[in-house]
Amino acid sequence: PYKHPDLTVWRDDIRTYTGASTIHFKTNLQICGIVDDIWINKAGELIIVDYKATSTTKTLSLDDEYKQAYKRQMEIYQWIFRQNGFKVALTGYFVFANTVKNRPKFDGKLEFELSILPHSGETAWIEETLVKIKETLDDPKTPPAKPTCKYCNYRKEALRQLSGNNSLGFH
Repeated sequence: PYKHPDLTVWRDDIRTYTGASTIHFKTNLQICGIVDDIWINKAGELIIVDYKATSTTKTLSLDDEYKQAYKRQMEIYQWIFRQNGFKVALTGYFVFANTVKNRPKFDGKLEFELSILPHSGETAWIEETLVKIKETLDDPKTPPAKPTCKYCNYRKEALRQLSGNNSLGFH
């Protein structure tokens, strides 16, 4: 485990919802993230660790569609700490607590199997993404909806419901 006076802030042990943060100077955006844990290797590099709980009978992997956001989360954390002058290892770790489902009975307790999955973070995408985020925030026009965006479809339906143009009678 890494010992640092700010670890309680970075992990949000004191519930200030600040976490680790940095200012991206090109956009003046404050980028924050609340890490679960930080380890340190023999080379003095910080290792970002993220804990996840799940309940699946599938083999745990970082390759499925839903785990891509986990990887981006890890990479943002790595980037934040590098921006703050820390040496950060390329590889971070996800510690998964997966509920055990093959027990003969429940007996009022959950049992977990732990798995540790490494992820070699790639942070090159972050700079361009932050610039695009800033441009979108500064643009007076709302970005066009995309047919593949589940959030755009939700907002379109919510607007239709609010406008009274619905067959269910909700207003």
